[in-house]
Amino acid sequence: MALQQTLEIQFEEPDFMVNDIQNLHKICVFAKKDISLWSKNKEKQKIMLQTILSNTARFIESAPKADRKRYGQFFTAEKSAVHMASMFDFDLNKPSMNILDAGAGTGLLSAAVVARLVDLGYMGHVHLVCYETDVNVLPILCANMEYLRTHADFSYIINTENYLLSQSFECENAATAERFDYIIGNPPYLKISKDAPETKAMKQICYGAPNLYFLFWAMGVFNLKTGGELVYIVPRSWTSGAYFEYFRKYLFSHCVIEQMHLFVSRDKVFDKESVLQETMIIKVRKTLHKPQKVIVTSSSTAEYLDMHTFLVPYSTIVAQNQFVYIVTNQQEVNVLKRIHKLPQTLSTIDLKMKTGIIVDFRTQEVLRDKMEEGAYPLFYASHIKDGRIIWPIGRTGEYISTEHKGYLQPNQNYLFVKRFTSKEEPRRLQCGMYRAKDYPQYSYISTQNKINYIACSSLCVLYGLFALLGSTLYDQYYRILNGSTQVNSTEVNAIPMPDRTTIENIGRELMKMPITESSCNKIVDKWIS
Repeated sequence: MALQQTLEIQFEEPDFMVNDIQNLHKICVFAKKDISLWSKNKEKQKIMLQTILSNTARFIESAPKADRKRYGQFFTAEKSAVHMASMFDFDLNKPSMNILDAGAGTGLLSAAVVARLVDLGYMGHVHLVCYETDVNVLPILCANMEYLRTHADFSYIINTENYLLSQSFECENAATAERFDYIIGNPPYLKISKDAPETKAMKQICYGAPNLYFLFWAMGVFNLKTGGELVYIVPRSWTSGAYFEYFRKYLFSHCVIEQMHLFVSRDKVFDKESVLQETMIIKVRKTLHKPQKVIVTSSSTAEYLDMHTFLVPYSTIVAQNQFVYIVTNQQEVNVLKRIHKLPQTLSTIDLKMKTGIIVDFRTQEVLRDKMEEGAYPLFYASHIKDGRIIWPIGRTGEYISTEHKGYLQPNQNYLFVKRFTSKEEPRRLQCGMYRAKDYPQYSYISTQNKINYIACSSLCVLYGLFALLGSTLYDQYYRILNGSTQVNSTEVNAIPMPDRTTIENIGRELMKMPITESSCNKIVDKWIS
């Protein structure tokens, strides 16, 4: 239902100031008479957005970030909103357009779409549906929508229901679902429980505890008309891994990617917000007709001053396994080509990467700071030094005293890989070779869960895997595959690899050379051309 309530909002509009809804309706009548003037005046379009942006800024300053963070609310920067609206391929011959903004906030994205349509000279009717549940922001949203009505042939509904629970996601209800021509959104970024009502309502696409952002995205796809377009600003995390597998399957069974925009800097995407999430803007169309190319743009920040555009074959972006590879230049395309022609994966050659066993804060009773009888080495990421394993180093809890077999693993050769690195570090894949012969006195060892490990049947395999994952080629590949700073074992297990014999031959060569990235590159470039 449309909200009709008295508001005390003052718009920073040079020509007028509005104190309540009644005055706003009067201005609306005047503006509709002169609508053609607005479509020809870009300065007026700028004023329209600046007014709504000003109202948004006042709300952000008045609402503590901690309160907004509880339900994943972060507001889009003005230039990002304008850029997102520009990504739509609007059909200006339509007599009317139905547009959805789920999780509308103050309505900045909606305003950007309306301003874009007016700027393009669209003469039809625009009907907008906004979903917003935050009672604190609803008065601002309603006032902003009323303000937009003064500048376009525009109607709106503000729905205060939970968008994800407002309709059934079941396929048999698809025929009765509300449909939209265009959908724009900055969905909430918030992980919810696997028992949450939203998770249960959309269980078909959930694996474990989901994040709201991809549930909003999936419901948006559900609400799109055939041929309709959706533009969302979302984290990059959905592009790979088992956690988002069901979502990607649903997405690509209904839509194709047409365009995406990437940000080099993580902290300049959301206006007046401190968000360090790796973020992207994505445009999809509800069709199964794949385009030949995907438009990939990138910029250093959300100022969009140094835009770079690159056209990439669709099959390069969306692989057969439905991982999404985000490439921004020809060099990255060449990296994919080199690796994707390899015949095996770690899983197929029985060298599967696993995650470390011990969650140290949950197993304090078995951890020791010093060696004692019956204790074994416990390895952390901090023990990985320049490709080797250095232990002990005098840190707390680097011994484990237990006979519980679930806490221990055989003392054999392992490749250890850090699970977490910082954004600023030059490498994402940071490996260390654990050689069982260096610690022959122990029958068992253990690993903390912030490292991944691969059990290696021989030193040749150990050195070979180190050369591969320690090379620039594989580090670049992983960065293309995953924009986060976490190394996910499921993803690594799916990366194409040489056969085991080739890995052993690579290892034999590295055993005769210094353990450096340069050595790894020299060998890998020889074997993977």
